[in-house]
Amino acid sequence: MQERSQRKGAVWMTALSAVASAAAITMLAGCGKSADTPRPLAPAEAASASPTVSATLRQQSDQLLARYRQMIVLMDGESTLKPAEREAVHAVGLLLFHDMQESIRALEDTAAKSTDAAGLAALSELLDRVEQEPSWFDADRLAFKEFLTQLSQQLSTSQSIAGLKLAKRAGEDLTVLAEIENTYEQELRDTFGRFVQRGIVPKREKWTDYVAKLKGLYTRERILKDYATILPDLQARPSVTADGPDAAPATAPAPAAATRGPSKEEREYFGRQLPPKTVLLTFDDGPHPRYTDEILEILKRYQAPAVFFELGRNLGSVDANGKIKPGPGSEVAKRVLAAGHPIANHSFSHGVMSKFELDKVKQEASSTEALLDAAGRDGQALFRFPYGARNDAALGAIEALKLRSMMWNVDSLDWSDPIPKSIAARVLGELGKQQRGIVLFHDIHARTVEALPLVLDQLKAEGYRFAAWKDGKIVPVDAPAADAAAPELAGANLYRESYALVIGIDQYKTWPRLQHAVRDARAIQETLQTQFGFKPENVTTLTDGEATRANILRTLNGMARKGADGKLKRDDRVFVFFAGHGSTRKLPSGRDVGYIIPVDAGTDDLQTDAIAMPQLQELGEALPAKHAFFVIDACYSGLGLTRGGAPGGSANFVRDNARRLGRQMMTAGGADQQVADDGPGGHSVFTWTLLQALSGKADLNGDGLITATELAAYVAPAVSSIAHQTPAFGSLPGSEGGEFIFELASAQEQALSGDSNQLDAKASALAKQADAARDAQLQPVAASAPSGAAPASATAVQVTLKNLDGTDTAIATSAAPAPVPARVAAQRANDRGLQLYKERRYDEAEAAFTEALKLQPKFALAANNLGFIYYKRDKPAEAARWYRKAIEMDGSRALAHLNLGDALLRAGDDTGAQAAYRAFIELSPKHARSAELKAWVEHPDSAKKPEPPR
Repeated sequence: MQERSQRKGAVWMTALSAVASAAAITMLAGCGKSADTPRPLAPAEAASASPTVSATLRQQSDQLLARYRQMIVLMDGESTLKPAEREAVHAVGLLLFHDMQESIRALEDTAAKSTDAAGLAALSELLDRVEQEPSWFDADRLAFKEFLTQLSQQLSTSQSIAGLKLAKRAGEDLTVLAEIENTYEQELRDTFGRFVQRGIVPKREKWTDYVAKLKGLYTRERILKDYATILPDLQARPSVTADGPDAAPATAPAPAAATRGPSKEEREYFGRQLPPKTVLLTFDDGPHPRYTDEILEILKRYQAPAVFFELGRNLGSVDANGKIKPGPGSEVAKRVLAAGHPIANHSFSHGVMSKFELDKVKQEASSTEALLDAAGRDGQALFRFPYGARNDAALGAIEALKLRSMMWNVDSLDWSDPIPKSIAARVLGELGKQQRGIVLFHDIHARTVEALPLVLDQLKAEGYRFAAWKDGKIVPVDAPAADAAAPELAGANLYRESYALVIGIDQYKTWPRLQHAVRDARAIQETLQTQFGFKPENVTTLTDGEATRANILRTLNGMARKGADGKLKRDDRVFVFFAGHGSTRKLPSGRDVGYIIPVDAGTDDLQTDAIAMPQLQELGEALPAKHAFFVIDACYSGLGLTRGGAPGGSANFVRDNARRLGRQMMTAGGADQQVADDGPGGHSVFTWTLLQALSGKADLNGDGLITATELAAYVAPAVSSIAHQTPAFGSLPGSEGGEFIFELASAQEQALSGDSNQLDAKASALAKQADAARDAQLQPVAASAPSGAAPASATAVQVTLKNLDGTDTAIATSAAPAPVPARVAAQRANDRGLQLYKERRYDEAEAAFTEALKLQPKFALAANNLGFIYYKRDKPAEAARWYRKAIEMDGSRALAHLNLGDALLRAGDDTGAQAAYRAFIELSPKHARSAELKAWVEHPDSAKKPEPPR
C-alpha cells in the first residue's frame, strides 16, 4: 500500500439535434386478455401534419415569442427611468405578461385538441421550430418553457407512440432550456432584477447582442404607444386615499394599534400604515392546479398566513341565468380555505376594469363572488383590481357590493422576473426600505414557489412578523413558539458565491511520488461544480508542477485581497482541498507544527519550503468570506482548536449560522500516521469516503444540508474502520462557531436499467462497512426534560473524534428529522435508493424506493427503479408489475419499456416482451440495444433471441 507520509513514508443545440423526429406512427391497441397483459403496438402509416393545426400553432407561437421579446425590451433598463415612466412601464408590463399567459394557454388548448396522428405531427413541427428555427436566438426559446412543461405532462400518458415520443422530446427540450437559462442567469437578473449595483459590472456580449437585436424590432416607446388605448389611466385613481401607492413613506411611527381597518377617509388597504416589521403576504391570479398547493406547503412550514386573490374563470363559470358551474380550480380554492387562508376576489377575466362600463365591473365582481361563496368562502370580502387599474366609479361599484379594495406597496414583479433569487432580493430590498407592507406575489409561477422560501427565511431571521386578514381587519399574528418545527430552509440563499482552491500532487520532485492525489483533486473539483453549484471560473485547481509553494500562497493571498476589489464578499464561502504529502515538525519548545508539502518543497527545510498550518490559519482569518473549510488529505498535527461543532437542529440554526464566522479544518490523519493513498475507485481512502459522504450519506437529519460537523461525523469513524488512520476535525482559532454548509441537490434523474453502474464487490463491502462504523460511533444526546416530565427523545447525536491537537473531542450534530414536503422527501428517498443500488444493497434499496412511492404514489421514476431491484433479485414477474405501473404513470420513459421487455423475456413471455421492445425502439431508436432488439422483434423465428442483462 502506498502511503501519503508524515515525514518518511511514501505516503442546445447539439443535444436537441440528436432528438429523433417523428417516424412511423404506431398506436397502442388493447388485446382483450387481462389487465396485466401489455397492449401490443399496431403499425400505422406515417401521418402528415394537419395544415390547419400547423398554421394555428405557428401563428400562436409567433405571437407568444413577439410578446416575450417585447417584455424584454420594455423592462430592459427600467430602473433608470423616472418614477412616472417606470410606473407606466410596470402597468404595460403587467398587460404584456397577461397577454403572454393567454398565448401560452392558446398553445396549450391547441395541443390538447391535437391528439390524432395529424395533430401530433403538427406538434412535432412546432417542436422542430423550437429546437431548430435558425432566426431565433437561444434566449428566445425560453419563451416556450411553460408550454413545453405542460406538453410533456399532457403527452406522457398518451396512448400512441407518436404522443409518447413528443413527450420525451419536450422533456429533453426542457433539459436544454435549463442549460440556456443557467447560461443567461446573470443577464436575466440584470434585465429583470433591477438591483442597485456598485463597481464595474462585466458585460456579456452575447446577451447584449440579443437585446440589441430585439431593440431593432421593437422600441419601448412603440410598445407603450400600442398599449395606450388599454393602459390603465394612472391619473384617474380613486380620490380620498390616505395611503396610496404614491404616498410618501411615513416618517412618523405607525399607530400602535394591533389591528386596523379602513377609516372613512381610507377606502383601500395598502401597506404603509401597518405596524413596523409587519408583512401581509398576498397571491394573485390563482388558483393554479399545481403551484397553489406547493405554496400552501411552504406557508404551512413557515406558519405564515396569506390572502389569495382568485380569478373567477379559474374557479368555474356562471351562465346568463346566474347558474354556477364550479371547475377544478374550485377544489384548489377549498384546499386554500382548509389551510386557514382567506380567498378573495380578483375579478372574473382579469380585464382593465377602469376601462369597463359600470355594469361590466359589477358583473365581473359579482360572478366571482358567487364562485367564491360556492367554494366555501366566508368573512368580510376583499377585492383587488387587476393591474391595480381603478377609478372612482369602478371603486364605488365594488364598494356597492360590500367589497373592500386591497392594494399593495411591495411588488415582487414575479410576473416579469424569471430568476427566483432576484425576486426574493427585490422583495427584501423594498421591505428593507419601507419596513412594512402588503406584498404582491402570484401563485401561478414555479419561480414564485422557489423564491418564497428565500423571502420567508430572511424575514424570520430579521424579526418580521406576519399579518393575517381576520374579521375584516389586518391582524399581526404572534410569532410561532420557539420549539415549533423548523421550516425547510432555503439552501440556495445560504451563500452569495462559492470559491474553491483544489490541490493535488502526485509528481513530487524530492518527496516520494503518489498515485491518486491528482485524481482525488479532479474528483473534488467535479463534485463542487456539478453537485454544489461552484462556478467553474470560481474554482482554481493546481496539480503537480502547478502546485508550487508560490502558486498556492499566491492564490490564497489573492482570495484574501478580493474583498477590496469587490469579488470575495462577506456572504461567500471558500473551500480549500489539498491532497499530497504532509509533515509535522517539533519545535524546541515541544510544540508541534504541521505542514502541507508543495510540489517543489525539499525534505530538509520545511520551514522555508513547506506551508505551515499557522500560516494557513492566518490566511483563513484574512478571508472576507463568511465560512471557510480546509480539507487536508494528508497527516497533520500542531494547531489547536477553539471548539467542535454544535448541534444544528434548532429552528434558528441556519439563520444564526449565517451571522457567525466559520473557519474549520478536517485532516485525513494525525501526527505520525501514514495516510493510505490506494483506496477504492482509484482514490485515497479518505477522499473516497469524503465523496461518499458528500453524495448525501453525511446528511444525518435529512434536511438536505450537510454541515462540516456532519461531514466529519461520517468521515472520521468510516475512515478509521477501513484504514489505520484517524481523521481529525475542528474549528480554527478565530472562528465564531459558524458551520460551512453544503446544500444537497437532487441526484440527476436516473432510471435504473441493465446499463446502470455499480461499485465492485470490494468497494460495496467497504461502503457498507463505513456506514456501519458511522452508525456504531454515533451516540444519542437527549434534550433535557423538565423535572417530573418524561425523558425527552434524542434530538442530536454525538461522536468522539480526534481534535487537531491529537486529543479526543466529542462533536454533536442534529438527528431530528427535518420537516419537508412529501415531494421533496420522495425525491430524497429515491436518491438514497440509487446510492444503495450502486452499493449492491438491494434490501435497503427496495425499502428506499418503496418509501418514495408511499410519499408520492405517482412517482414513475421510483416505480421503475423498484421494479429493477426486483429484477436484480431474480423476480421478473414482480419487476414487470412495477414497470407497468411506471409506464401507466409516464409512458414516455423509454427505459421502462426496455426493462419491461427484459423482465417479460426472463419470465418466458416472448409476445409481451416483443410488444414492450417495440415501444422502446420507437422511443429510443439509437440506443445501443435497439438494433439487436429490432432484428428479433421483426424476425422472431430467424433472429437470435436477445439475452436480457443479469
